[in-house]
Amino acid sequence: MTTIVPSDTATPRPMTRPAHVRAILVLGLPLVGSHLAQVSIGLVDAIMLGWYGIEELAAEVLGHTMFFVLLIFGSGFAFAVMPMVAQAAARDDVVQVRRVTRMGLWVSAMFAALAIPVLLSAEPILNALGQAPNIAALTGEYLGIYGWGLAPALGVMVLKSFLSALEWTRIVLWATLAGLGLNVVLNWLLIFGNWGFPEMGIAGSAVASLIVTLLSFAIMVVYVVAKLPDYTLFARLWRPDWEAFGQVFRLGWPIGFTNLAEVGLFAASSFMMGWLGPVPLAAHGIALQISSVTFMIHLGLSNAATVRAGNAVGRDDAAHLKRGAAMVAILSLSAALLTVAVFLGVPELLLGAFLSPDDPARAEVLAIGVLLLAAAGLFQLVDAAQVIALGVLRGMQDTQVPMVIALISYWGIGIPVSYVLGFPMGFGGVGVWLGLAVGLGVAGVCLSLRFVMKARALA
Repeated sequence: MTTIVPSDTATPRPMTRPAHVRAILVLGLPLVGSHLAQVSIGLVDAIMLGWYGIEELAAEVLGHTMFFVLLIFGSGFAFAVMPMVAQAAARDDVVQVRRVTRMGLWVSAMFAALAIPVLLSAEPILNALGQAPNIAALTGEYLGIYGWGLAPALGVMVLKSFLSALEWTRIVLWATLAGLGLNVVLNWLLIFGNWGFPEMGIAGSAVASLIVTLLSFAIMVVYVVAKLPDYTLFARLWRPDWEAFGQVFRLGWPIGFTNLAEVGLFAASSFMMGWLGPVPLAAHGIALQISSVTFMIHLGLSNAATVRAGNAVGRDDAAHLKRGAAMVAILSLSAALLTVAVFLGVPELLLGAFLSPDDPARAEVLAIGVLLLAAAGLFQLVDAAQVIALGVLRGMQDTQVPMVIALISYWGIGIPVSYVLGFPMGFGGVGVWLGLAVGLGVAGVCLSLRFVMKARALA
């Protein structure tokens, strides 16, 4: 009989608080590193295009936002794979691990087939949303190339969830780091035309990102085939398993909408900042990239919480679930406090890395960006709380009520408050970001209360 393959990191089943912390860090730190490397690909694009031109940077902000919105929406099915694999692994059920992972790839591929045409139609969509025509055209050029990377990007997300749930997290980290290094080199060659390569500007950044995404997917596939042959993950992949398909779909679509609600909150803020002009949009894009980097710390810890909660549920271990959730929340809170100190202490240093010293708009972008980073510091704590609560609830396979909470908090409260503060009340970009803090704060409180109620029910 096939058995579960042991992970590449030792994962004990501790009950003491220090042991929980060690286990969370062993599992979570490679995931944090992987997420940081992944978001750094977009960060590198923004930095290098910022050196190339402000308009190209603004277009990359909109293009990356559109791509990321659809990626994170479709990733709901990949995220559903994680707790399902974790629970099946806790029961030594290899067949179920294989079934849900395969169907996660199926659902993700179907979503990509529907979403890629939207990305390829970016220019008319952005024109209809009131963006500047030149920015919309550049964004259309960017997504006309990089948009094709959505399918392999979703495949990467499914395989990352599969590997993370089995606690094979080091390969996830190293593959992402390799992609980041390649992206830097390709951007340098293709954006600026170095070493005899054509100067392609924003199109060069799109080509680089597409190549990196395809390579990352190939590395993941080869690794799974070579190192985890007992799962036969890709054997007869073309054969449907409608029962497992339904399980992944039912758990994944609320996660997708929850992801969309949160990422859509920031996407809507980008569109509102675009109404203020290219310079505020560029400042917003830089501040958003910086805050996205710090958010990856909490996202990695949230993924670790999902895996460990899934394992605890699979073993019917309520005490392990509660104590582990408390420890991961403390770790996330500590990271958030450090982030606030950095945002308020050295904002010019962080923002200045994205801009050429000779750029005529540099001073104006920095002035706006400092205020936006101060606002971002306000929602670090509540943002950390809500993503950790979501991670634990997903490990418990509780996704529909959190989806409703997210939709109401982000769109029923956050977006209206952002608009009112930013435009009718005249606070501009700072008002938009303060509205984001309000929406995230409501979500953080409500999701944390939801977990407390669910945890008490297990006692």
